[in-house]
Amino acid sequence: MNRQLLIAACLVGSLTSATAQTKDGGLSADMLKDIVKEQKLVPANGALMNAISANAIDDLAKNRQHAGAIDTYFSVETPSQSITDQQSSGRCWMFSGFNVLRSNYVAQHGDSLQLELSQAYLFFYDQLEKANLMLQGVIDTGKKPLDDQRVQFFFHYPLSDGGTFCGVADLAEKYGLVPKEVMPETFSSDNTSKVRQLLNSKLREYGLQLREMVEKDKSQASMNKAKVRMLAQIYRMLEMTIGTPPQKFSYAFKTKGGKAVGKAKTYTPQEFYQEVVGGPLNGTFIMAMNDPRRPYYKTYEVEYDRHTYDGHNWRYVNLPMDDIEQMAIASLKDGRKLYSSYDVGKQLDRKRGYADLENFDYGALFGTTFGMDKAQRISTFDSGSTHAMTLTAVDLDAKGKATKWKVENSWGADWGQKGCLIMTDRWLREYMFRLVVDKKYVPEKILKAAEQQPVMVMPEDPLFLPDE
Repeated sequence: MNRQLLIAACLVGSLTSATAQTKDGGLSADMLKDIVKEQKLVPANGALMNAISANAIDDLAKNRQHAGAIDTYFSVETPSQSITDQQSSGRCWMFSGFNVLRSNYVAQHGDSLQLELSQAYLFFYDQLEKANLMLQGVIDTGKKPLDDQRVQFFFHYPLSDGGTFCGVADLAEKYGLVPKEVMPETFSSDNTSKVRQLLNSKLREYGLQLREMVEKDKSQASMNKAKVRMLAQIYRMLEMTIGTPPQKFSYAFKTKGGKAVGKAKTYTPQEFYQEVVGGPLNGTFIMAMNDPRRPYYKTYEVEYDRHTYDGHNWRYVNLPMDDIEQMAIASLKDGRKLYSSYDVGKQLDRKRGYADLENFDYGALFGTTFGMDKAQRISTFDSGSTHAMTLTAVDLDAKGKATKWKVENSWGADWGQKGCLIMTDRWLREYMFRLVVDKKYVPEKILKAAEQQPVMVMPEDPLFLPDE
């Protein structure tokens, strides 16, 4: 007997006795028979099933017609810098943000300089601030039932590794910056899952205690005292896993060859931030979003999507991709890299570091189509921003239209195109979501749109997962 028919017969036989128990809408034996009839039982199916079940799907679906050499020339390209590696952590938003900050500094002080900022330092305060945001949020919503949507938001996501450039701006302005060699990575900053699990468990426990205090009408002063005690334990756990944040340090800037540029100076983290950034970040940029579900040229703000309780919610201007690309091109032509984020897992050839809509033909492999457009993919949680990278280059045709782009990734220098990813323009338009642009490259029409009273949206929206 044909192998597929034998399997189907066994399945149908096992369901026959349960037919009487099947309610309307359930999968009955008769339905299963009809499903089996729909299968195209041709000889090739058996061979195809054997191949798919024994191999990686991407290896079989790879479009060989598009597997040739990659064109690595770019007509507009910013200076290269050292490639970073976020390891097994969700801090891509910080790595990409730092790539922009250090690139801006080097551009002002000479391309021979080499600078890498400490992700571990700012990550320490990111986690502490998110812990405080969660605990204070629990206090603020303490009168609501535990199954309230907002209360569940705080207990479901006490803290995470993820974020956006807004977090870089708020945290760096508040706590400053330090060089990576002053506070290097630890095992737990590179591998965050276990410490995050423990911190979240402790925060949920503390959250229940605070809700009990609210229920008993404890004073604000007593709840603040309890919160400080709780945050002291979180601080202790962070210190033991990530290290002690320095209050003062000595540092000399270096060339790419490792030679010191002048004598070492003593800095506080805030003084080093002023040296590298030179002033406030907030107010100097806009975040552009491409969300075809919502009206364009409108400003939106995501409630509780921030890194610090007293910081800025994530605010963005929703724009067509044409506008986003023009701002990106203007910035790159001026030598300025940009924070950007994507649904990086879609149609990505990891071995080659190349993203294109025709890298893989999954439809042909399974005898179907995958036909949702960008808006439909977002609405159904099929697609959204998953990873931040630093936009560094664009290739323009004779009419000034983009044909392909390049980003610096944070998966190490051995990945992809020497640590970078090349993407076609058609891929970028489908899977790019966010771009952070200095206001000097933003047209007046868009600046005015950014000044509108924002429409508030909730963090449960499928598009507003943090970049990791």
